[in-house]
Amino acid sequence: MSETQSSHFELLGGEDGIRRLVDVFYDRMDSAPEVAGIRAMHPPDLTSSREKLFLFLVGWTGGPPLYVQRHGHPMLRRRHLPFPIGTAERDQWVWCMDHALEEHAMPDELREHLRLRFRAVADHMRNQAD
Repeated sequence: MSETQSSHFELLGGEDGIRRLVDVFYDRMDSAPEVAGIRAMHPPDLTSSREKLFLFLVGWTGGPPLYVQRHGHPMLRRRHLPFPIGTAERDQWVWCMDHALEEHAMPDELREHLRLRFRAVADHMRNQAD
């Protein structure tokens, strides 16, 4: 990346922007009946879930590797294996993230890029046959 290009982290507003994105994501999950399935997989208090996604996304988007520094390698699929994740759960997670991305100020090209990447990651988390 050249000096004139901004990282995804910077384009999303740095740590403050990532925090807002994560908050919108979890606020949606916590309130939308359409995603009751994945909401039920989370603890009643979403504070820890919010923090872990925030830490992960900071590094994933090109910021400092906060998650790795505090928790080690993310091992996303392995960490999600205890939860039954099929197509419905994947789609509910993606639905929440799509809404969060839509509400977040960013270039349209970045929004579409992130949608594709998030969908690929969410699909990789599936561990249940449909």
